[in-house]
Amino acid sequence: MKKYWKSPGLLLGGVVLSAGMMAGCSSGDEAGGNGEGGSGGDGMSGELEIQYFVGGYGDSWWKEVIADFKKEYPDLTIVEHKGPNINDEMRSRWVSDDPPDVVYIDGAGSSETQMIEDGQLANLTELVEGIELEDGSPLIDNFIVDPDKHDGEIFSLPLVFDTWGTWYDKAWFEAEGFEVPTDFDSFMESMGDIKEKEDIDPFVTSGQHPYYFLRGVLYPAFGAAGGEELLADVITGAEGAWTSDAVLQTMKKVEEMQKAGFFDSGLGALNHTQSQMNFLLHKNAFVPVGFWLPNEMANDTPEDLEFGFIPSPMQDPGQPFGIVPDLRPLAIAENAENKEAAEAFVEFVFKRDYAVSFSEHTGAIMNISGVDLTENENVPAYLKDANAMINDPEQVQIYQKPHPMSADLETPIGNSLLSLMLGNITAEEFVEEAEAAAAEYRN
Repeated sequence: MKKYWKSPGLLLGGVVLSAGMMAGCSSGDEAGGNGEGGSGGDGMSGELEIQYFVGGYGDSWWKEVIADFKKEYPDLTIVEHKGPNINDEMRSRWVSDDPPDVVYIDGAGSSETQMIEDGQLANLTELVEGIELEDGSPLIDNFIVDPDKHDGEIFSLPLVFDTWGTWYDKAWFEAEGFEVPTDFDSFMESMGDIKEKEDIDPFVTSGQHPYYFLRGVLYPAFGAAGGEELLADVITGAEGAWTSDAVLQTMKKVEEMQKAGFFDSGLGALNHTQSQMNFLLHKNAFVPVGFWLPNEMANDTPEDLEFGFIPSPMQDPGQPFGIVPDLRPLAIAENAENKEAAEAFVEFVFKRDYAVSFSEHTGAIMNISGVDLTENENVPAYLKDANAMINDPEQVQIYQKPHPMSADLETPIGNSLLSLMLGNITAEEFVEEAEAAAAEYRN
């Protein structure tokens, strides 16, 4: 863990507040590279294939960076594979060992850990050690959060810094006098009040993608209950982690929410967009999502809705909120046909100028330190509020996970989690199922 994490306030003071304006969500299908040719480049030619998921962050930033890279290397033909379903669309390419050269790992159907375990990603340890920023300082010393390491090696570079939390409509809460939770007890009280007054199920999440609840609610809850050691153990499937008392007590809280009727009764059929739309329409009051939510739903957000964000309030009274950074990495395929161009592109992307641009295009944060946009007039109010909270170590504790959970473990855990949220199993049955899934994963 880098020194930045020893002082959460110091870190986030230069990070969350750096996020820029919100941009409309866009999407696209496979397309060729764009941008006019120009001088520069070192004779690099051939075809460079880039795969990137288009979701809440949109694709306007990618278009800018790829166009600039094309100007730098005019003899390269750049092929973009992009869109909201690109991970599924490109799956056969990866399975048949004919992958694109560069991949941005994000969205449903993607798993960095799984790709590493399957030998699909190139080892970038030596490459990253040689990359420098514009000021000549090593990139490896300028990450907000260090790259994940698998057996001591680096296979991806964290491009986007995000964090999950729980969202609410600040204007609605103020108008109706609803309580903004500060811990699990007040969370339950707030949801009970909303359910009684509004006759709605107060909490919604995506049942089609249970990892939204796992990452957005349970990860910080596990951090608060057992620190980074417990968080790492559940993610890696360590023996006994899922049946530990700390995990069981956390899952009893989830069971308590279910028994009180606080989960949307139809969440099992909801994808993430539908759950977010329910939230915007006040069919529910709370939804766990990352900082991409306002951008992703910009075209559907009512004019009078004011986004409010808190770290998911699953901790006991007297404890600070827990936050777990969620990183989105950039990687090179092990079987890339044009590794020279792929390495050049990865080095090209990691610049502070593009970090500024990323914030302006997406309202989110690139994982490079020293990017200060505090004077940016387009910083949304919710981000300023979140920044003030995250900067207060008495309110928020940051827990860093070792790496993302493998899809081979996350999928069965998610299935059991959905059963718990629907009331089909108890908390005790959940932890037993989760422990069995972890045992199978270890084997």
